[in-house]
Amino acid sequence: MQTLRYPEVTLRPTGRVSQYAPGDTPAALAFFYHKLCYESDPSDVYHDWQDGIQDFVVIDARSRESYAVEHVPGARNIPHKEMNHETTAVLPHDKILVVYCDGIGCNASTKGAAKLAALGFKTKEMIGGLDWWKRDGYTVENGPGNTAPPVCGCN
Repeated sequence: MQTLRYPEVTLRPTGRVSQYAPGDTPAALAFFYHKLCYESDPSDVYHDWQDGIQDFVVIDARSRESYAVEHVPGARNIPHKEMNHETTAVLPHDKILVVYCDGIGCNASTKGAAKLAALGFKTKEMIGGLDWWKRDGYTVENGPGNTAPPVCGCN
């Protein structure tokens, strides 16, 4: 097992931004590449779909009720509270699972991605969730005849 070493942090009595100085270029590059291995955003998902890339599946980790109100087109709904071997048995292990929830005010996508990773799936979190999907101007699918206002079903 590889031992991770973290550089010492130099605290500076300055502003909030400069108080914690970024690491050197190799450390910064490693950090940002590592972060991109586990995060995606609505634009990446949308444009990959538009380009015909099919090596991922989008998972809505919110409640069934919230999914019925609106969701990312083509997303599968598995509420994070219900994720287990049985409920995820239909998911492919050879694709990346991109998990989202309502948005930055909740962490169902983080919980869902963590549970799916623990179950042996390759996962990424779609940062910004459904909120940023809509802010980017992408359409959503709605349940039949459902006119209820969107609710966060991330709890």
